[in-house]
Amino acid sequence: MGLLRITGLASVLITVSAFSNTGLGLISSRKYGVTSASSSSLHMKTIAVFGASGLTASECVYQAIKNGDKVVGLTRNPANLVVPKGSGGADEGKTLDDDNLTLIGGSVTNTADVAKVFEEEIDGVIIALGGKTSDVGDTMLTDGTKVIMDAMKNKGVKRLAVVSSIGVGDSENQAPFFFKILMMTAMKKIFTDKNNQEKIVADSGLEYCIVRPGGLTVEPPTGVINVIDGEAGSIPRADVAQFCLDAVTVEDFPYIGKTPCISSVGGTSWVKDRSGSARGEMS
Repeated sequence: MGLLRITGLASVLITVSAFSNTGLGLISSRKYGVTSASSSSLHMKTIAVFGASGLTASECVYQAIKNGDKVVGLTRNPANLVVPKGSGGADEGKTLDDDNLTLIGGSVTNTADVAKVFEEEIDGVIIALGGKTSDVGDTMLTDGTKVIMDAMKNKGVKRLAVVSSIGVGDSENQAPFFFKILMMTAMKKIFTDKNNQEKIVADSGLEYCIVRPGGLTVEPPTGVINVIDGEAGSIPRADVAQFCLDAVTVEDFPYIGKTPCISSVGGTSWVKDRSGSARGEMS
């Protein structure tokens, strides 16, 4: 008999909201939870995480292991993988090591390195790559993602979550003004790469979810994820990780083939609003 585990969407409400583009006013909001058996993970999953030692990717690795799943991670710097600050609690910063973790040192742009990940039977893939273009090159996101997706297709792996950013693609107007300035100046090269990365994912034919988080923090998870149409607020990397894990483990995940912008709050500010009203709670 398999292990029955209810994943994030089955146990945590997600608020889907539309916010005005000019302020914090809530136009509409609805909550839903997925409770059907088809939304449950009926057995241990094996999840591939690329960029595994990064701040968001390490949350994916850590949470997946805590959920009882297996993880195969690829990173340029295996020694950098530690228990993340957000979800790790008192274990924050300790070396992340577990019997259900296979960690591979290598590059996502190297076909042979990526192929090592798929020597195991993989159920879903999370791509959460990072790094300065001066260190990793101007096209690493696009080139690496193409190598990964080619390997997925060769092995028949369908489900994919890609961590992108607010401001990419048609979400440009969801970014706060100061961030738009950065997108056009200091971050221009990385956003060109992110836009190209999103395009090849959208054209891949895979069951993808491109995740566009707002301002990323390393705070503990809130369990509250707003999928918004207006300007983005901030969100802990731990909550982004949960969303990505749901995207690759929940059979009827509602954002497959979509590019949701997620944040803990809506509006123009990147500062976290801890009030109940920001979470759609009734007073």
